[in-house]
Amino acid sequence: MTELPSGWTRATLGDIAVWGSGGTPKTGDPRYYGGSIPWATIGDLTDGVVGSTTSLITEEGLANSSARVIPAGTVLIAMYGASIGRLGINSVPLATNQAIAHARVFTSVMDHKFLFWYLHSQREDLVKAGKGAAQPNISQTILRSWPIVIPPKNEQIRIVETLEESLSRIERGIGQIANLIERIDRFRDALMAASCTGKFSARSNSDLGPAGPSPANSVDGDLPNIPNHWNWTRLGEIAEVVGGVTKDSKKQSDPTLPEVPYLRVANVQRGRLDLTNVSSIRVPSKKAKQLELQVGDVLLNEGGDRDKLGRGWIWEGQISGCIHQNHVFRARILDGILHPKLLAWHANGFGKRWCEINGKQSVNLASISLSKIKMLPVPLPPFEEQERLVTEAEQYLTLLDGTYQAARTSLARAYKLRKSLLAEAFAGRLSEQGPMDEPASAMLERNRAERAAQGPTRRTRSRGKEAPQKETLL
Repeated sequence: MTELPSGWTRATLGDIAVWGSGGTPKTGDPRYYGGSIPWATIGDLTDGVVGSTTSLITEEGLANSSARVIPAGTVLIAMYGASIGRLGINSVPLATNQAIAHARVFTSVMDHKFLFWYLHSQREDLVKAGKGAAQPNISQTILRSWPIVIPPKNEQIRIVETLEESLSRIERGIGQIANLIERIDRFRDALMAASCTGKFSARSNSDLGPAGPSPANSVDGDLPNIPNHWNWTRLGEIAEVVGGVTKDSKKQSDPTLPEVPYLRVANVQRGRLDLTNVSSIRVPSKKAKQLELQVGDVLLNEGGDRDKLGRGWIWEGQISGCIHQNHVFRARILDGILHPKLLAWHANGFGKRWCEINGKQSVNLASISLSKIKMLPVPLPPFEEQERLVTEAEQYLTLLDGTYQAARTSLARAYKLRKSLLAEAFAGRLSEQGPMDEPASAMLERNRAERAAQGPTRRTRSRGKEAPQKETLL
């Protein structure tokens, strides 16, 4: 355990604040929702000020649930799921649901912004403390017993002022870098679209382009303009398109079947393949041979989120004997009639939008059928132009990739700097100490004595719901 600066002390979150959580009025009851009381859920927490909420409840909804109105200046923290540790400070009185814990600090001991930033610095550890597999959570018991370092009150305020000034500069830099990355992505998309539609072609593109592809049972929408000496075709006319293997639990327990690597949707990203985690599957030898990927195969996703339909990239033979699952299509171009990169770039641009229109949406997932994706309209340039189109586009893309990687490196450094800044703040190295500041231990002991003199906090229950507890903030 590291030594604390002079005047600092250690305590728990339960020592410096009154903790509680909210509740949810019966869903679907019109008497309880649409009123005038702001009611926060985890989605309203954005690591900043909470000035409004997505939902409002009525006085009746408040009375018939364990929700309670908490005053402005309360620190809010998410306790459930992937959002554990997400924070907020409300600028208006509001109620919360049971997924949010709230801390009303003892103002003689703790500055609420100091607690906010301290919890921010603890987020990774709070996430690790989450219990449960499907829906990990941290309880108020965990929060109340969580350790905290406490500087003198005046030093807390100085730390917060210095921290927020420095963090604001870092955040501005992060925003500028993120904006640059977004612009690079847009420029990359434009370059790929230009290469697929002949904007790099030496011949004029001003004339009316060729007619669209043969009619099919699909919604093609407005096709991009292409040179009049190009042609429109459909994916199924220029490529062998097949689905992959379906995982069979019975086959997976059969040791006589060969085990081969296979690609899942998570491996097939937009414009790249992520091969850091490739699973294996047992399939009959004949099936494995049929589905074995070859260099130049274009992989396209069949299902997932709607905006991921049709995304994909080119197989370059990275893993020997690799196949693909049924949620990934393989398009093997016939007779080299089209450069694989022109097809992949087209699929990730126009094809993405086309798949969104022609795909199907279930409750949680979107998908596009094998028969439908074969109808994808594909521009077909003359063979002699294709290599030049790819070469010219890649010259620009290489420059963009270098800028993109530099931006990502800078972004990672900015996040690391932010993390280091928080660590420095709560190690006492961000603000000077004041020789006249009251030691934190003295503040804490006085606060404990005053609370003890007031008597224990009482909890009462009415109609099966917790009534507001006595909360005196010293």
